Amino acid sequence: MMLLLFMSMIIFFISNIMMILSMTLAKKTFMDREKCSPFECGFDPKSSARIPFSLHFFLITMIFLIFDVEIALIFPIINSFYLVNFFILMKISFFFIFMLLIGLYHEWNQNMINWMN
Repeated sequence: MMLLLFMSMIIFFISNIMMILSMTLAKKTFMDREKCSPFECGFDPKSSARIPFSLHFFLITMIFLIFDVEIALIFPIINSFYLVNFFILMKISFFFIFMLLIGLYHEWNQNMINWMN
């Protein structure tokens, strides 16, 4: 029991000494403004929060999230080809992909996909 207590105290002291040495020898300063602040998508977190936000950036983000969720919904369809009637699953798959294409066509007509705006 004493050996276990002695070994745990040694481990505690060695780890504390190593942490103190790494803090004192590191070249990083604690007062660096950029490293201490949270990263906010390229915006300066120390400035006003009421700056104008690009609507185009927001629309591109929403399109990405919608298509990301839709792709996550396509994966179970692929896995269920062996479990369900093939023709019923093909009808559902074609309807789902048709809805995706209608959404893509609508976004294209609204110039939401154009990155140069």
